[in-house]
Amino acid sequence: MFNGLSAFPLTPMAGESVDLKALGRVVNRVARAGADSLGVLGSTGNYAYLSREERRAVLEIAVEAASGVPVLAGIGAVRTRDVLVFAADAQNAGASALLLAPVSYQKLSEAEVFGLFDTVAGESDLPIVVYDNPGTTGFTFSDDLHARIARIPGIASIKIPPPASGEVAARVAKLKAGLPEETSLGISGDWAAAEALLAGCNVWYSVIAGVLPQQARTLVDHAVAGRNDLASAASSDLEPIWSLFRTYGSLRVTAALAEDLGVVPSAALPLPLRGLDSEGRERVAEAIRQCGLEV
Repeated sequence: MFNGLSAFPLTPMAGESVDLKALGRVVNRVARAGADSLGVLGSTGNYAYLSREERRAVLEIAVEAASGVPVLAGIGAVRTRDVLVFAADAQNAGASALLLAPVSYQKLSEAEVFGLFDTVAGESDLPIVVYDNPGTTGFTFSDDLHARIARIPGIASIKIPPPASGEVAARVAKLKAGLPEETSLGISGDWAAAEALLAGCNVWYSVIAGVLPQQARTLVDHAVAGRNDLASAASSDLEPIWSLFRTYGSLRVTAALAEDLGVVPSAALPLPLRGLDSEGRERVAEAIRQCGLEV
């Protein structure tokens, strides 16, 4: 489950409630399209805005709808006590792995982040994906910290943010050199996926695959087979969307795409989050036309 395509679907909302029926349809659609795993309750799944009961319901529906495709469950929280509760809930719901970001209010030290992963790995039987997302957590992992955490028994994969343009191959090579051979390295930041996979990343932790799973599957298949030109072309075909991701952030753009393409009846985000403004929605509609995605 730590190779290939890991799709991160939205958690659709209906007002202040999670739309569990829509969630089941989204997850099943992605599973049937050939995702190797599903990242539920990631940042695109708005885990930080959901209660324990909502998270548990999301996981139960997702595991059932995934029809055997492994589910990675986001368990991030400010307090370690709560992370452990979410980890236990995930295991009880049938999740196959845990996705853990060092969420905080007070800025965390490297010792505190190491301690978080060491504690959770020691308490849970499920493998753990290290979620390196400085844009949301405000914490930046050093390469040394990644290497030390990767040596904790139970740490299976590291999900890294997109390196700067032109630095992807060097970043992947440098980080992998410090990791145990069995540790999977995954890329997020969808516009860098093709380059990172071709440079040696094992898995694409993909936002867009939650809405466009077939296009994401095609890109991964080309990259895994070493068809460099075709993998790069598959990414270039989606550049209008990548441009919007870089401008507005992937969550709001993905929510608008899912709604405009009819993947969800309403992609309303949990307040205080709001969707794109009218200009942004117009740009999403134009990107759909440019990519030939009308349904």
